[in-house]
Amino acid sequence: MKIILVGASGDVGEAAYAELSKRHEIIRAGRHTGDVVVDIGDKCAIDAMYDEVCTFDAVISAAGNVHFSPLSDHTEATFRIGLENKAMGQINLVLSGLGRISDGGSFTLTTGVLNRDPVISGTSAATANGALEGFVTGAAIELPRGIRINAVSPGLLRVSADRYGAFFPGHERVASEKVGRAFAKCVDGALTGQVVVVA
Repeated sequence: MKIILVGASGDVGEAAYAELSKRHEIIRAGRHTGDVVVDIGDKCAIDAMYDEVCTFDAVISAAGNVHFSPLSDHTEATFRIGLENKAMGQINLVLSGLGRISDGGSFTLTTGVLNRDPVISGTSAATANGALEGFVTGAAIELPRGIRINAVSPGLLRVSADRYGAFFPGHERVASEKVGRAFAKCVDGALTGQVVVVA
């Protein structure tokens, strides 16, 4: 299977790559590095990535920016970062890829823990995650040609704890291997319309 992995150089992307590269061809995509370069905040860049790759059987997105700050410090502009990049960026990967992906292909998006277990300063991330999960459940019943869509919702990865652990007091850390298997469940399995929680 030929899989486009967007956000391949991040901790979640590396977990997906480590599991799926054992048996699939992975095209790594990132904003600055990879086999192809893409900024998911730019729909034209998404289209250009698909034009470059041509044929593919699955898309995994482990990308998307959000702004962390106390709610009282947010402005419309800072709140839109998560909505336009993490939420609409991943949604546009699906919308732009829908006519290009192989019959029976799959899209797997990435959300996260914060819409089900919130933290201080994480409201923007929680909102983007909730929007994406709603998109996945809604889109699943409309996708043509046997195409599937799911989301992986990991907690804080152990490998990320040194950088982000202060934002997640009391949260369990999850193993990268467990996150990788969640992506395999979505890509190699038969699920659709599901949010696979990794806690």
